[in-house]
Amino acid sequence: MILRKTPCILRAGALVLPVCLTVYAIAAQAPQTATPALPPPGTYKIDPDHSFAFFSAWHHVVGRVRGRFDKVNGTITVSQDPAACAVDIAIDTATINTQVAERDEDLRGPDFFDVKKFPAMIYRGRGIHPASGVSPKSAWVMDGSLTIRDITRVVPLTFTFPGLVVQYPGSPNNPPGKPGRPAFHASAALRRGDFGMTRDNLMELGAPPAPGPDVAIEIDVEAEATPKPQ
Repeated sequence: MILRKTPCILRAGALVLPVCLTVYAIAAQAPQTATPALPPPGTYKIDPDHSFAFFSAWHHVVGRVRGRFDKVNGTITVSQDPAACAVDIAIDTATINTQVAERDEDLRGPDFFDVKKFPAMIYRGRGIHPASGVSPKSAWVMDGSLTIRDITRVVPLTFTFPGLVVQYPGSPNNPPGKPGRPAFHASAALRRGDFGMTRDNLMELGAPPAPGPDVAIEIDVEAEATPKPQ
């Protein structure tokens, strides 16, 4: 930290008056890390009670419809070797919720998720690398594969590790020696047309689909360390 005394002057019309003020300039350089943070190595099971997948989709070009999926399951493997990190996530498509029952039933139908045939969408990824050109600088990227219905596409997932969730001492959910629960925040973007969802309001109105991604995804996850084999 650097403290610097800086002289100041006050201008009043044609007069220039010296003012005895002390201005302290604080220069603090944020700590730099070689790579973004990760939790301790191990295999973690996603806690569905504290994990959610949110989305927002363009509606009539300028509006957005927002919703979420309420059941997320899977495992996260963390390794000191970024190439060995892995994710296997299943999202229950029947739990879609946009707060409009009629729209939710339509989204569960054959024009969209077709939940009777495809009850889950699956994300699988192997290996991560530090993100570049994005904020925050502590982000990782996983170039995993997303399967919706019977179509699989590569969808990069950018994620951060905010830290470990630690229970209060004495809590029945926090026995001595129990490791903290890692939390992750992830985001991605995709085109629903790439997954066969081509029936939407734009096409019904006769307008061409907008270029670029039309769905943004945010995922918040907490996970439990799985016991090591004896």
